[in-house]
Amino acid sequence: MVQAPDLLAQTIWEGLVSGVLYALIALGFVLIFKASGVFNFAQGIMVVFAALTLVGLYEKGVPAFLAVILTLGVMFALAVTIERVVLRPLVNQPDIILFMATFGITYFLIGFGESIFGGNPKQMIAEQLYLPKGAIDLKILGGLVSLQKIDIAAAIIASLMIAVLALFFQYTRIGRALRAVADSHKAALSVGISLNQIWVIVWFTAGIVALITGIMWGARSDVSFALEIVALKALPVLILGGFTSIPGAIVGGLIIGIGEKLGEFYWGPLIGGGIESWLAYFIALGFLLFRPQGLFGDKIIERI
Repeated sequence: MVQAPDLLAQTIWEGLVSGVLYALIALGFVLIFKASGVFNFAQGIMVVFAALTLVGLYEKGVPAFLAVILTLGVMFALAVTIERVVLRPLVNQPDIILFMATFGITYFLIGFGESIFGGNPKQMIAEQLYLPKGAIDLKILGGLVSLQKIDIAAAIIASLMIAVLALFFQYTRIGRALRAVADSHKAALSVGISLNQIWVIVWFTAGIVALITGIMWGARSDVSFALEIVALKALPVLILGGFTSIPGAIVGGLIIGIGEKLGEFYWGPLIGGGIESWLAYFIALGFLLFRPQGLFGDKIIERI
């Protein structure tokens, strides 16, 4: 790190971009967890399904930006369907039942997606959406640091999305209703808040987050069902930041993103590589042992 500070800056930049995208994925989990108290295992496949829908519509001849609008319509229809078919019949059921229901949603979307779009990787329509190409080389700390333009765009778009959603749920009537539902379903119902409407809004918002995440990740690699594994990196992010905290999702994403890049580049050769695939879960395990509520989560106090 001392001998080649430019390589350190390059590694930190790549980790920063990954961390912001992890935070964006984690935000979808946080929104649904705050509204229902259930970890949505289906958020990862929602990222894949949204991206595949966008690419699939474009391949059918739909213009790129119209395909984005139609994909948002598909995600809204998915949110309404999940609320009507899955969530509404399970009101006041134990959390484990709702959690298992998200498993069912996951495998339904996998099978449904494969039957419609096939299982082969697809190329994201980054150029048609006017996402930038190429790289910017900067002279930093006596060396060159290469910044991919798509990474810069991903970091900016993800940061703006996180900021807008944080402000929306903090200062709007829907945001206050969401916080009320998160505190108590029965209390929210008693003051006239509709759980059904809140769940549709939250799941649709998570669908928007999934679409943006799918576009950004797909533009950096490709669109395939392997993105679901990347999306599950949000789990250690949530453990670090706290399952109910939007700031926690941001901080946790940056810690995981930068930490795994530093670990892979500097310590990977010493122990055989592959650190990037498990370091995030190792860090999460440490937090579960010593601070299970995360950095910004609500501290659990039990009185006997």
